[in-house]
Amino acid sequence: MHVDRSTSEPLRLAYGLALALVLFLSGPREAGAQEEPESPDPTSLKKLSLEELFNLEVTSVSSKAERQSEAAAAVQIVTGEDIQKMGALSIPEALRYVPGVEVARLDSRQYAITARGFNGTVANKLLVLIDGRSVYTPLFSGVFWDAQDAFLEDVAQIEVIRGPGATVWGANAVNGVVNVISKPARETRGFLVTGGGGNVERGFGGVRYGGTIGPNAFFRVYGKTLDRDSSVRPNGQETGDEFKMSQGGFRVDWAPPTAEAITLQGDFYGGSAEQPTTDDQETSGGNVLARWTHRFSPRSDLQLITYYDRTNRTIPNQFEEDLDTFDASLRHRVGVGERQEIVWGLGYRQTFDAIRNSPGLAFLPDRLKREVFSGFVQDEITLAKDRLVWTLGTKVDHNDYTGVEYQPSTRLSWTPTSKQTVWASVSRAVREPSRIDRDLYSPGTPPYFLAGGPNFESEVLRAYELGFRSQLSHALTVSVAGFYDSYDKLRSIEAGPPFVLANGLDGNSHGVEASASVQAREWWRLSGGYTYLELELEASPGSNDVTQVRQAGDSPRNQGFVRSSMALPRDLSLDVGARYVDVLPNQRVPSYVACDARLGWQPSKTVEVAVVGSNLFDPRHPEFGTPASRKEVERSFYGKVTCRF
Repeated sequence: MHVDRSTSEPLRLAYGLALALVLFLSGPREAGAQEEPESPDPTSLKKLSLEELFNLEVTSVSSKAERQSEAAAAVQIVTGEDIQKMGALSIPEALRYVPGVEVARLDSRQYAITARGFNGTVANKLLVLIDGRSVYTPLFSGVFWDAQDAFLEDVAQIEVIRGPGATVWGANAVNGVVNVISKPARETRGFLVTGGGGNVERGFGGVRYGGTIGPNAFFRVYGKTLDRDSSVRPNGQETGDEFKMSQGGFRVDWAPPTAEAITLQGDFYGGSAEQPTTDDQETSGGNVLARWTHRFSPRSDLQLITYYDRTNRTIPNQFEEDLDTFDASLRHRVGVGERQEIVWGLGYRQTFDAIRNSPGLAFLPDRLKREVFSGFVQDEITLAKDRLVWTLGTKVDHNDYTGVEYQPSTRLSWTPTSKQTVWASVSRAVREPSRIDRDLYSPGTPPYFLAGGPNFESEVLRAYELGFRSQLSHALTVSVAGFYDSYDKLRSIEAGPPFVLANGLDGNSHGVEASASVQAREWWRLSGGYTYLELELEASPGSNDVTQVRQAGDSPRNQGFVRSSMALPRDLSLDVGARYVDVLPNQRVPSYVACDARLGWQPSKTVEVAVVGSNLFDPRHPEFGTPASRKEVERSFYGKVTCRF
């Protein structure tokens, strides 16, 4: 068997760092240091009421805290409790029950994920952040989901915006933003050990320890690992792509009674996917992030975030990539008078990409340094106190491919009552060229069959949205959002020789996303959601593309789900969800209904046992890919034990 070198090296570093931090931070304390509190009691983390969920704070819409109920965007929060009750073991699986989001599993480790259309193996219109760190790759402007992991017990919430967020977050925040936010170290003190296994998730486990360094200073360290079985072909035969991944990390928070707050955190990971005929595919990397916040007043603060991220990915006989990213951003929020609040910021991002090409494909040049300079300003004006808020702003980027790009938006939020919000927005967003668009060549040497477009421009979206959100009673909340999107300069493949990537497609989409939650009984909550999407693409004048217009069929027209969450006697809980995904015509993937269930038992304050089943309605089903090459998702079961002390 192949030795998982990519896992061993970063994990030795991660666990060594974790052990060193534990030994140092849990050693003798200075006089006056706070006493270590008792381990958190999971029963004290009471289930949030519908009203509390309705009024949760989000930061991803306006780069400042605001109530979800009043945000002028189609935003939904996946709480840490939601993740636990879904039995999700990864970030992609935690996004399954969000209206407007498309989640399709490709094999043992890869996903196709997007919002509001354009899904695929290289989906490129969804921006993903983890604690303020952008994780999209400049290789194709998308996300390698197998490398994006977190210790899910330490995730506070995942904020999901459907629709553009480019005014705040910049290029690539076109059809949506996913922001994974971790709990502060103050909330994760004590030991937590979790682990389990099953038929597909053959084994997984993690340990986290958190404590107090001194007055107002807290830390945690963690390590986790997983071993996942191979995916299967439509005939049930295993494909031999077993996946293993390990990760470790730390976080330190210092928040004195003064106006300062400092966070330092990092993660290190390594993994491999076996291949039946070649060496393993391997991925490894690490990141370190520092955040400094100064609070001037309740309406004014200054924040500086900087991080360094390094990744390595090796696909035998295709390519190997080393990517280094440095990013720094400054954000300032200031109140002006009683009815105006301005948020502005500056940013700098540098990436250095080094690729080892193969005879089959090449990125030329094989080494490339790219820089992005950005600035944004957003002005929130209260037109009627506690009733009508108008927000307008823009972000301006300068990138090495297309120069200056601007991304303005205007949003209006009307709250006729404290439990109702009507909102509308108009936005412009762009997807800047990736290395695939400009620098890809196949085969790796002339004569080329396919070539990147040397003049490839940014794809452009103009989005129009209208939404309504209401708590109709103490037991019922609803949210509805409608949108119309107009796309220009989408990627096309123009006939050659060679075939060339260009901006020869235009398109438009419209749709509706709706969700509701009902507290049927004190012990029983129901929720549901529905998404309708109509996407149309056409070749613009002068284009001879006949293939890429079919990608409109890579997204389901209809999606829906229902979930039930019950607190039963004898410390039992039962959570059941069912979801429907419509046919994917371009991939020839049939529609399917999947059922997931979790039975939990908490015999004491410190121990919880759970049994989870996924995709219970059929032995296996496809979620993406053409019949000749696709892999299918199996029915799975696993058991899990979590101990806190």
